Amino acid sequence: MARIGLTTTVPVEIILAAGHVPVDLNNIFITSEQAGRMVETAEEAGYPRNICGWIKGLYAVMVNKEFNDACGGIDKVIAVTQGDCSNTHALMETYQLAGIETIPFAYPVDRDYDLLKLQMEKLMAALGTNWQDVNRVKRELDKLRLRVAELDRRTWQDNTISGFHNHLYQVSCSDFNSNVELFAGDVEQFLVKADDASEYTDELRLGYIGVPPIFTDLYPYVESMGARIVYNEVQRQFAMPFVTDDLVEQYRLYTYPYGVFGRIKDIAAEIERRNLDGLVHYVQSFCFRQIEDIILREKLDIPILTIEGDKPGKLDARTRLRLESFLEMLR
Repeated sequence: MARIGLTTTVPVEIILAAGHVPVDLNNIFITSEQAGRMVETAEEAGYPRNICGWIKGLYAVMVNKEFNDACGGIDKVIAVTQGDCSNTHALMETYQLAGIETIPFAYPVDRDYDLLKLQMEKLMAALGTNWQDVNRVKRELDKLRLRVAELDRRTWQDNTISGFHNHLYQVSCSDFNSNVELFAGDVEQFLVKADDASEYTDELRLGYIGVPPIFTDLYPYVESMGARIVYNEVQRQFAMPFVTDDLVEQYRLYTYPYGVFGRIKDIAAEIERRNLDGLVHYVQSFCFRQIEDIILREKLDIPILTIEGDKPGKLDARTRLRLESFLEMLR
């Protein structure tokens, strides 16, 4: 059994079917009290200032022994070389320079079924499993994904779950907190608590689009201002609320790796279904996805506030002021 790091969401069913433990390096980085030090460690190693903070964190988690040991030790990394960050190629090469074994995985740009299936089968061969075992794991995870989808529904329809918890449980579906059984039990306990929770009476209902925030206090700050995020776009995609028996099709329906226009279709549907008043579009400093803000504003007929983050930490004063002004404008 190996602990396998992930640079983003990959077919986790394959890792579990092979008897290994998935570990999302992003979640290790952003939840660590040492997140700021991780960024500094990467810069001290030579990573440029104008490179995404997430990439620096992913580097430090693996290469720095102190950080790696703190998260239980990670043996190898699956790096998504197409369909995620444009800097992952260089990240993978710096891993290799440090002697870390890496396994590439690529989402085909055009969602080609056969190419995606081939990538999955190459990953199966690398980890030592087969379609029969993978589909068995998929059937078990489908039940858990449905429960997380129920948590999402209660957020926007029953109004009994906060935007932060909606974010937390969905983003955790990338690796199920490295323990599927414990995570499933945690979800069930949280849903039981939500049965008795008071209904939120927010003035404004917001959607959050873009990669998960590097800010640590975005959700409580928004709620302190009388609003609530009831739609987390990419986090919901990580949770994969798609009903299909075909694993390849499941990862074709997953919008994040395939370009902005598929995402826009999904976002537009959720704006209407969840009756949103506005969107907060988070962009990471030095990320190519910042350019997509142009297209999102052109195609989505709803007020959008774009905020930018660089290093892990609390919202800066300027961003808090812009959020406050945006919410006042919506009112």
